[in-house]
Amino acid sequence: MLYPLFIGGLGMGEVLVIALIVLLLFGGKKIPELMRGLGTGVKSFKDGMNGIEEKSKEQHRTDENKNNDDNKQA
Repeated sequence: MLYPLFIGGLGMGEVLVIALIVLLLFGGKKIPELMRGLGTGVKSFKDGMNGIEEKSKEQHRTDENKNNDDNKQA
């Protein structure tokens, strides 16, 4: 029984065909450059998501502190 490699039912044969087409289109010298750019993009995306998450946590802490101060004054 063959299990799909990726979500969507792509098997090993399909992945090999896609890899061969990419190799033919871009050539062996261009692929490392493309992968480096892809890695940089993914890293930048993750850093951005972490920044947004940190801002959200900071805002939540600020709101909680404000609510606690308001409750103490009442």
